Amino acid sequence: MRREFQVFVKPVGARCNLDCHYCYYLEREPQLTGGLQVMSGEVLEKYITGHLEASSEQVVMFSWHGGEPTLAGIDFYKRAVEIQKKHQIPGIKIINGIQTNGTLLNKDWCAFLKEEGFVVGISMDGPPALHDRFRVAKNLGSSFTRVLQGYNLLMKYGIQTEVLCVVNAVNVLEPLEIYRFYKELGVRYLTFLPLVEREPGSISAVNERTVPPRAFGEFLCTIFDEWVDKDIGSIKIQIFEEAARSAFKQDHTLCIFKKRCGGVPVIGQNGDFYSCDHYVDPQNRLGNITRQSLVELLDHPEQVVFGESKELTLPQYCRESEVLDMCNGECPKNRFITTPSGDIGLNYLCEGYKLFFNHCGPFVDAVAAQWG
Repeated sequence: MRREFQVFVKPVGARCNLDCHYCYYLEREPQLTGGLQVMSGEVLEKYITGHLEASSEQVVMFSWHGGEPTLAGIDFYKRAVEIQKKHQIPGIKIINGIQTNGTLLNKDWCAFLKEEGFVVGISMDGPPALHDRFRVAKNLGSSFTRVLQGYNLLMKYGIQTEVLCVVNAVNVLEPLEIYRFYKELGVRYLTFLPLVEREPGSISAVNERTVPPRAFGEFLCTIFDEWVDKDIGSIKIQIFEEAARSAFKQDHTLCIFKKRCGGVPVIGQNGDFYSCDHYVDPQNRLGNITRQSLVELLDHPEQVVFGESKELTLPQYCRESEVLDMCNGECPKNRFITTPSGDIGLNYLCEGYKLFFNHCGPFVDAVAAQWG
């Protein structure tokens, strides 16, 4: 059976050495930890063997997330690699990816990551003033210098690194400053993550950090124009890559743009399985890998319903949109405003996505014509 999935594993749960204002995980620390500081060796081996068993692909990707996953220590990941090699199936390639804030990286870490071929995602929200606006240390001081040191070490060791930039109400106003800053750093893989935070107890109100939809669309359009003019082939930007997939009639690889979701569940350090990174709550806890196989949990009827509901609850307004194939309603967590006709379930970022996808449409059409 062909099964596409990517598990976000939280070896230290929500624990982190930073205190980013927009972090949605710190408040979930008790339920993700299960009373443990670090995932036990028993749970780790159960997870790795289950992942290899469940995978139907030639390349198997292990994704280590947090909180801050480097808090688990290098020895944890050395053990993980040992277990992977012990159970590796002939002909199957294993890749490890780790998403980090970069502040704890040092020479020992980078030597290990390089030797074992890890792909690293590092969070950086732009140049110092913009980055430090919301990504702060526990004492509310700057984190930028340490993040940059970590990034520079990754570059020194030749580790494939992707920069993840959270686009918020402040840095969205400086698209070219941010993009050119990354270019100066030599960034080759770049992802922009729009920040959407609802006010507690509100159905549709968002807080002051949340990126305005149209501003987000304009941010993407501005960077896209410079990228098309100067950087095609040298810098890969995730949302541009996803938009271009429609030129080749390819399915999306990013879960938020797929027709159905549910393929990116979370496993906490005690083995608890949750439907999605944005739905780590008791209602979406489907079991535990120490008592059920990962295959059972991935194919759990409630997980199937969770994934199908994304498409089934899409408003008619979206179904009739000219950019439906590029967007597919984006992430369900952001679908909390109403359509012009009053139907619920429109994505908060709809205006911005529609602006961007229409803007890049002629480029995508030209690519399709050239390769058709």
